[in-house]
Amino acid sequence: MNEKQEFMRRKPVFGLLISMSIPVVLSMLIQSLYNIVDSIWVTKLGTDALTAVSLAFPLQNAIMSVGVGMGVGIGSVVSMHLGAGERKQADRAASLGVLLVLIHCVIFVLAGVVLTRPFLSMFTDDARTLSWACDYTYIVMCLSFGELLQMCFEKIFQGIGRMKTTMVLMASGCIINIVLDPILIFGWFGLPALGVRGAAIATVIGQIVAMLLYVVIFLTRDVGVQITLRGVKLDKILAKRIYNIGIPSSLMLAMPSVLTGILNGMLAALGSVYVAVFGLYYKLQTFVNMPACGVIQGMRPIISYNYGAGEHARVRQTISYSLRIVAVIMIVGTVGALCFPAAILRVFDADAELMASGITALRMIGLSFVVSTVGVVASGVFEALGQGRDSLVISLLRQLVVIVPVGWLLSRFLGAAGIWLAFPIAEAVGLVVAVIKLRKAKLI
Repeated sequence: MNEKQEFMRRKPVFGLLISMSIPVVLSMLIQSLYNIVDSIWVTKLGTDALTAVSLAFPLQNAIMSVGVGMGVGIGSVVSMHLGAGERKQADRAASLGVLLVLIHCVIFVLAGVVLTRPFLSMFTDDARTLSWACDYTYIVMCLSFGELLQMCFEKIFQGIGRMKTTMVLMASGCIINIVLDPILIFGWFGLPALGVRGAAIATVIGQIVAMLLYVVIFLTRDVGVQITLRGVKLDKILAKRIYNIGIPSSLMLAMPSVLTGILNGMLAALGSVYVAVFGLYYKLQTFVNMPACGVIQGMRPIISYNYGAGEHARVRQTISYSLRIVAVIMIVGTVGALCFPAAILRVFDADAELMASGITALRMIGLSFVVSTVGVVASGVFEALGQGRDSLVISLLRQLVVIVPVGWLLSRFLGAAGIWLAFPIAEAVGLVVAVIKLRKAKLI
């Protein structure tokens, strides 16, 4: 066994899970802060500037989805090999994974050059907005190697249990971005004012610096896994294992964007206030899903490592604790949505119409939080075990396949309430399927 990761096999599961999860939650909070600050600075350039940056979001989300998905695949495979005591295979998986990510970097450069203007032109006719959107998107797409490699290294480090390192390095990149934003956007300290381009440059500099810090650590320390040129060999079986986890994970990250687009279209036909309500819900659910997601990310390497080590009882114990912790988080979310919807909406200065519609929506959708517990955990479990297809099936049922048709059908009779009810119904279906799959795998 690899001594540097033996704590994942020896340390009491509950304390280990908490210690692995908290740094991830803090990292996500830092990321959210950066996104908010970034928007605040861009907004000072005017609504057109904010619109321009917003138009780039789908393409940025595609980069993020691929980066995280590939990273999860690489990290899970690396962790399983380390758990099995196969250090050389873990090194080969990490090295091959980096090569695959570099190939995706080239693909995104080509996509940025070829697709940026045609894609953005579909969403705006305003010449200035389009020009700014293109300026921003060309930079973040063609220099996406920083984000893609940073995500890859982050998930490898999480896979070997180095959660605090990922938190510090993500914070470093975000802080650099926050500091550079006003300097480059408005031309402080004698630098030229670059406007929207400055925001894009600040973003990629922060990502590249974080990526380079990972490289320095790899070169100067033995972190438990090594990336070498000799290890970069095309191995179809190893690549397939990475993609079997990475592709479903990427698709799962992209699903909320697809769902939002479809439901916004359905809600707009019923009234613009319902679109606003749905937008507020998506902001609010972040505060519930973020800590739950942190637990899942802390859980994955523990399961992968112990599964590789043949410690199946420890795997089941990790799943049990994860279910309990996520259940507590989701219960808090449901209680808040059911009992305090008006107080929550007042934070956003909701007017009378938004308040009335929002209270009903939050109470209906809020039921889905507690019901989602098993589905959320099960998706992470199957990712950790390298069974990406099962994870994707559960997520599709929870976030797309059930909600859209059920919401459309019920809205014919109940209006917007039918769409809100589709959320807990979809989570109930996901729960049943997740339980069946977990029992079939003898994990619960």
